[in-house]
Amino acid sequence: MTIRTATVTLDGDGLRFRATAGSGHALVIDDSTGDAGFRPAELVPLALAGCTAMDVISILRKKRQPVIAYEVRTEGTQRDGRQPAIYTRIDVLHVVDGSSQLDIAAVHRAIELSATKYCAVSATLASGVTEVRHAYLVRRPGLPDERAEVLVEGPHATA
Repeated sequence: MTIRTATVTLDGDGLRFRATAGSGHALVIDDSTGDAGFRPAELVPLALAGCTAMDVISILRKKRQPVIAYEVRTEGTQRDGRQPAIYTRIDVLHVVDGSSQLDIAAVHRAIELSATKYCAVSATLASGVTEVRHAYLVRRPGLPDERAEVLVEGPHATA
């Protein structure tokens, strides 16, 4: 089993956070007021685009397909009117530029394999089975640390 970690740390008085992945790479998460980084919800379609792009280009290269340029564009629709503003749909467009020898069936199969077998982000979003648990750790000078889980109601209620 692989464990992936991420930490976001408040950076200033606004809603800007410095996000660091377990790999050590960092980025800024912010709101429209600070406008210094990604909005948190923007990272969902971005993660999907990155995951499927790596799969598809790897498969096409293994099949020795003559790809000249490649990009993945995502467009996510979030629910309006009530919170949370969940994604109800994410469309993914693979834009592949290749020579005249680029096999359309190979492109189709590479995307299909990514979507159905390899892309962990796509599989996670499509599954609806990911359990999310919330807990807290409060540290105060001169007092013992306090830690507890927070009950979350929903498809995967946790205690």
